[in-house]
Amino acid sequence: MQLFFQEKITPPLVSLDPDESKHLTRVLRKKQGDLISLTNGQGKLFECVILEANPSKTTLKVVKTLEVPQEEFYIHLAIAPTKSPDRMEWMVEKITEIGFHELTLLETMNSERSFLKTDRLEKKIISACKQSLKFRTPIVNPISRLDSILDLRKFEGYQKFIAYVDEHHDHHLFDVAKSRGKYLVLIGPEGDFDPAEIKKALSFGFLPVSLGKSRLRTETAGLAAVEMLQLINR
Repeated sequence: MQLFFQEKITPPLVSLDPDESKHLTRVLRKKQGDLISLTNGQGKLFECVILEANPSKTTLKVVKTLEVPQEEFYIHLAIAPTKSPDRMEWMVEKITEIGFHELTLLETMNSERSFLKTDRLEKKIISACKQSLKFRTPIVNPISRLDSILDLRKFEGYQKFIAYVDEHHDHHLFDVAKSRGKYLVLIGPEGDFDPAEIKKALSFGFLPVSLGKSRLRTETAGLAAVEMLQLINR
């Protein structure tokens, strides 16, 4: 399946934006009468026939609509941005392919970066969703201070974890997370969370967890956490 993305879809007729139109006609050489698959990133799959193959604005007709069921778990990763935006974009691309649901960028006491353009991350997410045939695009939240999300009521009922470097950890994320749940995982910057931040997170019910014996880069830790939670729910 070759999946295309259009945020606003109002059947029965759809006009693809120029980027998707150009890719469809010039790269894939699709033509009038061909069938393609289209998603709005909100859990719907549209089977469409091409009425006019135009590189500037391809016109489609929706012939079938499918609702893709939501998963029985929810992964929310809250992570401090890396100093290099490229490393964070790489992580977002890979965790989208693996499968996650929401991302919050954290500002911590030891943060290397306090600003990151979320529009670039969203473009990476859309591209990765198309590549891995995902029909729901994850949510990307702007940078928030760690303190501002520790006690949010929206996370009531979540399994809440904070991953940090500690040789004495005896709780591994893979062992303590329960399947079919909602998860919030906090991951700090390269310099790790400040001890005061860890203490405060624990006071709000976050469970300290290990992601393995190796000392991981921030973006690798984010990838590892998402992969573990996916395996728990396989």
